[in-house]
Amino acid sequence: MPGIEGVTVQPPESATWLVHIDRTMWVGGVRGLMLQALHPLAMRGVWQNSTFQQDPFGRLRRTADFVGRVTYGSPEEAEEIGRRVRAIHRSLRIHDPDTGRTHRVDDPELLLWVHCAEVMSYLEVVRRAGAGIGDALADQYLREQRRSAMYVGLHEEDVPGSLREMDEYFEEMRPRLRVIPESAAAVRFLLWPRLPGPLRLLTPAKPAYLPFGALCYYTLPRWARDLYGVLPEVPQATVTAALRAFRLAMNSVPDFVHQRVLDGRTRDMLRGSRERLAAAGYDVGKGLRGLVDPRRQPGGLAV
Repeated sequence: MPGIEGVTVQPPESATWLVHIDRTMWVGGVRGLMLQALHPLAMRGVWQNSTFQQDPFGRLRRTADFVGRVTYGSPEEAEEIGRRVRAIHRSLRIHDPDTGRTHRVDDPELLLWVHCAEVMSYLEVVRRAGAGIGDALADQYLREQRRSAMYVGLHEEDVPGSLREMDEYFEEMRPRLRVIPESAAAVRFLLWPRLPGPLRLLTPAKPAYLPFGALCYYTLPRWARDLYGVLPEVPQATVTAALRAFRLAMNSVPDFVHQRVLDGRTRDMLRGSRERLAAAGYDVGKGLRGLVDPRRQPGGLAV
């Protein structure tokens, strides 16, 4: 999987960069976990093979590291983490108490569900928060993410690559989704996550009286909220306003503060990305976020 002349997997001009550089991704990440948890076998795979119960935010940070490496990392860094993830998945199994069967974690159906729930959560949340991403750019993002899905072992041609294909995929999956006890417990964890110390520095970004976990929950599609039914409905206009306030607050936080939330290895990877981009002639004086093409944003650079 070639990067741009070996500099980064995705160039700053890509739709992927435009979505992933936006700090509303934190909401998208938790929303993605909530959505993924509606697939019983996928949820049991997480529950039986990770420390999610003790550290749900740790899973989000590990996901952020993977997404960062297959976006801003070098092709070699992306290939390395892909090999590591595939090797871990190959070694893990899931026991299904409903059928008594044992399943592989790297079952393509499960990998595809996790991928689609994740990338659509990123895209839908960032768009709703006001990033100004039209349908054409959204389709471009999903096409680019088909290539990213290959790092976890999926075949590019099997992954939805447009908004229409994603809509069809979720419509097909909905009859298979339900809340099991592990799903309900996972959402309870995520509604009131135990934030790591560095993230508590960002608590002034809590928007419009909606706690972070509740904001993530309310951005789920209505059918998913109906399945969970754990919070009363609120006007969706309020959710959109809260999400936009969150985006404005988070995108105003200096890089050196925001990056304290990330794993140390992720920070090292981002530092290497800046150095390679600078050597390739990019102006990184305003950090990686400053490289987003302002022509894509109405009124100038708004991310």
